[in-house]
Amino acid sequence: MDDGTLRELLTRARTIAVVGLSEKPERDSNEVARYLKSQGYRIIPVNPAVPEVLGERSYPSVRAIPPEVRIDVLDIFRRPEHVPPIVDEGIARGVGAIWMQLGVTSPPAAEKARAAGIPVLEDLCIMVQHRRLHIPSLASR
Repeated sequence: MDDGTLRELLTRARTIAVVGLSEKPERDSNEVARYLKSQGYRIIPVNPAVPEVLGERSYPSVRAIPPEVRIDVLDIFRRPEHVPPIVDEGIARGVGAIWMQLGVTSPPAAEKARAAGIPVLEDLCIMVQHRRLHIPSLASR
């Protein structure tokens, strides 16, 4: 995905579901979600092991997020072998984009999502890209 398209995606997005969001502040998923929340994005934690993260209700799966909630970006912090069913849930939900964090790739799942018309990014940190592209916070737009 080129920088212009990436900038458009991050500027247009409002709600980011973070799969594998840890309640532990020292974990990458928590740091990234805290950053995104500080930039004005609505964060929806997806972690069956915790009831709440960063003051937001956590859901056990993407499927469990209420259907009226639009998911602009599905951000995945899970090992690659866990990605395909998460992507399947994202496709079923009609998410705006699927983002696999650093070290996370799943070519078959990515291809399936792209075939469904969903943009996919793999092995990239959304926080790093947001900072690199100097996307203004939602509050300042």
